[in-house]
Amino acid sequence: MKGLTMRKTIPVLVSFVMFVWVGVGATVKDLDIQGKKLISHRPPFTITLPAEYDLVHSFSHENPGENSLTRVYFLVKTKGKQAEEMLILQIADKTNPQSGPMTIPPLKPYVEKRMYQRDKVTQSELVVNYLIQLMAWNPDSPSLQALVKKGVVIPRHWALQGQFLFNYLGEHGVFARYSKDVNTFGNKVSEKGENWGKGSIYGNEKKTYETFQKMFMEMVDSIQIKNP
Repeated sequence: MKGLTMRKTIPVLVSFVMFVWVGVGATVKDLDIQGKKLISHRPPFTITLPAEYDLVHSFSHENPGENSLTRVYFLVKTKGKQAEEMLILQIADKTNPQSGPMTIPPLKPYVEKRMYQRDKVTQSELVVNYLIQLMAWNPDSPSLQALVKKGVVIPRHWALQGQFLFNYLGEHGVFARYSKDVNTFGNKVSEKGENWGKGSIYGNEKKTYETFQKMFMEMVDSIQIKNP
């Protein structure tokens, strides 16, 4: 997916796969995690998370040609050492006051046939775009190697994922990917992708999706601007 863009449609939140190893240092001071509460100081907003997570890894990346800096945070909930849930948060900051405001493109699913919902809501005067889909966790993905090297075991399982994206006054872009292993909902579910098609999902797969949908939408609905 293309990320947030400036006036000339230059990607700001590009896939972190491309730059995960060239980060210029974490900026954890801009973000606090207090139990289930995620508090961003720049831009100022809060989110109530579905569970308590550990902030396992973070880094920032400068994009001089795009007049921006992107901060990335990896939050994980594990059972033992195995990941059950992950939240990957990217925040793009405009660094040149003279440049145009950030704009955002539509969110796009990995596979259209396994995307269940795509819409937008208004929260605290922000337009929040979101989608919900099925995806596959891949421990060999370059984007997840920082977690693997820190001892997090990422199973090769299907996961339900919710993405949300919002533009904060044209000065910041916030993009989050929340995913949860489909085997952690307490239902026996299929390992076959065809049983998760948006037009044919039923039984335990549908129950699992509906539970995830409720969790994810509660998180989206909880977004609050601290100092509007």
